[in-house]
Amino acid sequence: MTYYILPLLLALVAGYLLTPAVRVLAFKTGAMDHPDSRKVHNGIMPRMGGLAVYLAFIASVLLFRQVTPQVWGLLAGATVILLVGILDDIRGLSPRVKMAGQILAAMVIVHFGIQVDFITNPLNGNMIYLGMFSIPVTIFWVVAVTNAVNLIDGLDGLAGGVSGIAALTMAAVTWTQWGAAGMENIMLALTLVAALAGFLKHNFYPAKIFLGDTGSLFLGFTLSVMAIMGLTKSATAVSVIVPLVILGVPLMDTFFAVIRRYNEHKPIFQPDREHLHHQLLAMGLSHRQAVLVIYGLSAFLGLTAVVLNMVSSNQAVAMLVLLALVVIYLANRVGVLGRSRRTGYSFTTEEYKQESSKM
Repeated sequence: MTYYILPLLLALVAGYLLTPAVRVLAFKTGAMDHPDSRKVHNGIMPRMGGLAVYLAFIASVLLFRQVTPQVWGLLAGATVILLVGILDDIRGLSPRVKMAGQILAAMVIVHFGIQVDFITNPLNGNMIYLGMFSIPVTIFWVVAVTNAVNLIDGLDGLAGGVSGIAALTMAAVTWTQWGAAGMENIMLALTLVAALAGFLKHNFYPAKIFLGDTGSLFLGFTLSVMAIMGLTKSATAVSVIVPLVILGVPLMDTFFAVIRRYNEHKPIFQPDREHLHHQLLAMGLSHRQAVLVIYGLSAFLGLTAVVLNMVSSNQAVAMLVLLALVVIYLANRVGVLGRSRRTGYSFTTEEYKQESSKM
């Protein structure tokens, strides 16, 4: 039992204790987040908080886990993406350079043998081997998830909490698929959850430090790689769908943003204030309430992913169709499809100070 508890305890404590030190480092290196028309905070805030999560995670893994070639690949790729995030938080990088860094990190894991070799047809359960398309599909998946998590990092504690729920769900699904045989992958996911839990004490509203691109890129990358290592290797009929459901909040928010901007004839990569968290704030929810609603949605999708893995193929397809209809209906009602305009909301400096004084 100690073999399982100690690494989680280390990650939790390290994530909590390292965050204040990283906050000081952010001030010294100029890794500061300045407010603009798209953000909900009005004061200058330190970012680069993801460095604390990374250090807590990697220390626990190296000290307590079986470091296989694939785990080395995960850690190496995560280090590459972390460096990209640090440079962006301190100096600012162009979208092209950031994309190149993400592709490089994805290529690192491919070098270590981590890739999507096949997908399972959810209709008949037959395996479709990707062959020469394996590497492009792997890189696309990693880059897509990495950017999706990066895009939802718009409220205090949002990206960290959603990522933690996703990692916890991955652990649960891996257990239902592999049992004790998947314990190493389960522990990797739980270690990330523990590191995030320690960090979130400093990051939940009103935050004392932001994840920054250092954190959001690291989390998106790590989750995408864990999904490949632990979930896509299953030959069950819904194995290709489960990771999409687990990461449903960031992936759907990104997908709807693309649809919204295309329909409005705007550049696909042009930022806006119509993401899910913006719309919830515009509906009148407080900062905490908006984050907790999205936590609840993430938890619901996580539970759905677990159930999908335990029912028959026909039942799974029926559940997915119903889920898709509900998601599209709610997305339209909330306004993330761009059909329902809402007045944007941002916190005043005084409001932020009042909340911060309560901590």
